[in-house]
Amino acid sequence: MVGTLVLTRHGQSEWNKKNLFTGWKDPALTELGEQEAVKGAEELKKYGYTHFDVAFTSALQRAQKTLDIQLKIIQQEDLKVHKDQALNERDYGELTGLNKDDAREKFGEEQVHIWRRSFDVVPPGGESLKLTAERVLPYFNKNILPLVQSGQSVLVAAHGNSLRAVIMALEHLSGEQIVKTELATGVPIVYKIDEKGNVVEKRILE
Repeated sequence: MVGTLVLTRHGQSEWNKKNLFTGWKDPALTELGEQEAVKGAEELKKYGYTHFDVAFTSALQRAQKTLDIQLKIIQQEDLKVHKDQALNERDYGELTGLNKDDAREKFGEEQVHIWRRSFDVVPPGGESLKLTAERVLPYFNKNILPLVQSGQSVLVAAHGNSLRAVIMALEHLSGEQIVKTELATGVPIVYKIDEKGNVVEKRILE
């Protein structure tokens, strides 16, 4: 019994375009972000991933819109979709809304780099990637992984860091390895997973 899990990071948002720390804020997709979602959906069609049993996304509109675009293109607009803030982006706390260049001026380039690229260092009032994983993974392990293990096809549209948490668990990566893992916007990552939860195949559709 092998199920399919497809992970897609949302397309570019208005705050991504402005180089702002976004976190739990809720800006819309840009036109480019919508185009990235379309391209990802076309890749799903190209490789035959056009039937899913259920979909999951975060409580934020940039992920939800990305999913909506994908479902429309693969003609599954009536698919059951679960939305939950457990899949939200990492909370950047006091950095939220700051331009990344301004943050470097305010806190120092080295400190901002540590906050962004370390696994367990927490920005003021926010979450580290470790804390993000501790929020994401219980939801994933309870609500998503069992469906895939039972042979279902599941589509997830979420965020760079919430998806890093999932990928870290699936691929048994260390904290150091996962912070170096880059996820392209709008690009589907396909995992084939057996009934024991082991990844038997991985494809990046681009």
